[in-house]
Amino acid sequence: MAPDIAALDKPLGVRCTHLAEDCTCLVYENRPEACRAYAADALCDRIEAPTLDERVSKYLTIFGLEGEAQRNVHDGTTSMRAARRLPLLRG
Repeated sequence: MAPDIAALDKPLGVRCTHLAEDCTCLVYENRPEACRAYAADALCDRIEAPTLDERVSKYLTIFGLEGEAQRNVHDGTTSMRAARRLPLLRG
């Protein structure tokens, strides 16, 4: 939920639309390469927590992204296209 995944048009901090309530992937068989290539690493151990919300909070804190994620959620950003229009993300 925390990372941005451009292949899924998912901005930072916004829950993936393909994530089921039980946190399983609804498009697992057809998931994009970004998801197929993902491999758990030491960061996964650092953000381990009982709930998805707790894991996301730890992830955002480690990278100092709490404010950006909160703005995405507050602004109703539901896609990477919408996130790119935000002033913070303009290059």
